[in-house]
Amino acid sequence: MRTVLFSKKSDPVYIHGGTRRRPHVLGMLFFVLVPVAALLTAEWIQRGSLETFFPSFSNHMYSYLLAWVFLEAIYVAVTCLSGLHCLGVLVLGVLTAVPAAVTYFKLEMRGEPFFPWDIFQISEASGVVGKANLEIQPSMVCTSLLFLLLFLIAAKFLRMPRRRKAPRLWRRRMACGGVSVAVFFGMVWGVYLQPAVTQWFGIVPDMWMQDRYYRNYGLISSFMSNLQTLDVSAPEGYSQETVEQLRDQILKDASPEPFYSESYAAQGDGEVTKPNIIFIMDESFWDVTELEGITYDQEITPNLQRLKQAAAVGKSYSPSFGGGTCDVEFEALTGYSMEFLPSGSKPYQQHVTHDMLATPSFLKSQGYDTLAIHGYYRKYWSRDTAYPHLGIDEFIAAEDFENPEKKRSYYWGGGLITDAEMARRIIQEYEDRDPSKPLFIHAVTMQNHTSYNEKNYPEEELVEITSAPEGLSQDTLSQLRDFATGIREADAMLGTLVDYFSQVEEPTILVFWGDHYNPVGKGYELYEKTGYIEPGDTSSPMLHGTPLVIWSNYYQEPVDLGTVAAYEISPVVMDLYGLERPVLYEYLIQQLEVYRARTRGVTVQPDGSFSDTLTQEQQVWFDHHWLLQYDGMFGEDYLNTVGEDSVKDVL
Repeated sequence: MRTVLFSKKSDPVYIHGGTRRRPHVLGMLFFVLVPVAALLTAEWIQRGSLETFFPSFSNHMYSYLLAWVFLEAIYVAVTCLSGLHCLGVLVLGVLTAVPAAVTYFKLEMRGEPFFPWDIFQISEASGVVGKANLEIQPSMVCTSLLFLLLFLIAAKFLRMPRRRKAPRLWRRRMACGGVSVAVFFGMVWGVYLQPAVTQWFGIVPDMWMQDRYYRNYGLISSFMSNLQTLDVSAPEGYSQETVEQLRDQILKDASPEPFYSESYAAQGDGEVTKPNIIFIMDESFWDVTELEGITYDQEITPNLQRLKQAAAVGKSYSPSFGGGTCDVEFEALTGYSMEFLPSGSKPYQQHVTHDMLATPSFLKSQGYDTLAIHGYYRKYWSRDTAYPHLGIDEFIAAEDFENPEKKRSYYWGGGLITDAEMARRIIQEYEDRDPSKPLFIHAVTMQNHTSYNEKNYPEEELVEITSAPEGLSQDTLSQLRDFATGIREADAMLGTLVDYFSQVEEPTILVFWGDHYNPVGKGYELYEKTGYIEPGDTSSPMLHGTPLVIWSNYYQEPVDLGTVAAYEISPVVMDLYGLERPVLYEYLIQQLEVYRARTRGVTVQPDGSFSDTLTQEQQVWFDHHWLLQYDGMFGEDYLNTVGEDSVKDVL
């Protein structure tokens, strides 16, 4: 028997007795407890407290055990292969705390957690985070201090066997690291990427309530299992024959009567076939005067109110809240639904990588010039690469404006291009158009983007709040002044465009809608204290219906649109004015008889009520919509490449 003690500080203390070797106790504790600490602190950060963690752990224990094994594999692999416990502590701390913090802030701002595909949106996120009014939480500070302490202890007291001084132990260390790497990849490809395996462990998909999904199964397992959705599978029965049969049925069922009986197509003479069409998707526009108990010193939306008597007005049901502008414009431009895509994915970045059917591409085939105008930088949400695939020939972004008017400089530094400036640019592009061709413009504003604070405007420009319900914090009221001022100016933009195009001779249609609601103030306090939503009902459908106005300078009778999905906007415009439309849009018009929207797990019924479920008939229409969308986005595009008949030809 012999005992060997390494005396140098750079070596661990190993006690050898015959064939027995016992590593330093502190090192063994670190191997076990650091992954546990990472798991617990990540849950603390993402939830804001551990109050909901322990019930979730009790109900979904296997999910958290999988997460611990996953983190253990990472820690052992990094530590053994590098020979540094301190590096393992650093890597595991960053890999868990950063996604947890992002999840917390995303849940606060947008009601959704951190997704795998968010990694590809770092540039967009960095541009917003610096302007957002985000408060570092105690859980984040405590976690940072804990891992700093663990890092210092590991750096001071823990060493791994070195090749020269303990070759056999070094070989074991490297073997252990190699096994851990194999376990890591086995966890990724053999567990988290396999739906059958994760469901065997009790992790049940909950795609449209991802906040609940992360709350139930924890940050690590939820994030990793979401990788499964990056692979978009074909719907059952997808084939050329199936698409052709569905196409024939759509054309057979096409009605010569417009869906809206009060529309120009139903009441007018139908002579206008190729009007100019201008889409304006206004940042965060919704009617703030709908909040009960809050009054202002002036009218906020006078133009929206007057157009209810001279235009088609209703609500667009948005797939987004607190962000995700590109999701809404994707739906409005294509007729495709975010409901069928992975929750949190961004189609412009992940899926619009080839030419596909869209309103601009269809109008382009009808002889239109197509143009997009955006009040921010062209690379955001990869619009610069996605727009051409949707048929947009020219893209004017913030870089192309010369000395534009800007406002809201407190959080946004030099400020944001105003809605008034956007209106002037739309008018300028219209006046500079090729008069021999009809024009399609898709404009996206930026002025009223989050975050909000009354310091964004000079005091004399701000809307004054004259009364408000008890319980609203001063911070919320401050942000509301900023937000309501932006709504007033967005409404003024709408009035400017209506007044201008009322005077032009060429038939022109304006389509104006808001992309989504935003948090204004502390959490959902504004909506809860005013009774707009029930306390805690952060997924309320009330937070998704933004104003939709469709006006033309050649027909000014009121039409009640009700609520329609954002993906129904283009089909509804074409139906209202009797314009030629692609087969997909005809299908969506027919679908309005069955339901108005199916978005983020909510069904908007024909009478405007909401439901979490689909009837058997609605499910059939829903499945057919996905089949047609898959065909156009991921499949062979049989719908638009077979046959020559258009809806107009059939009618």
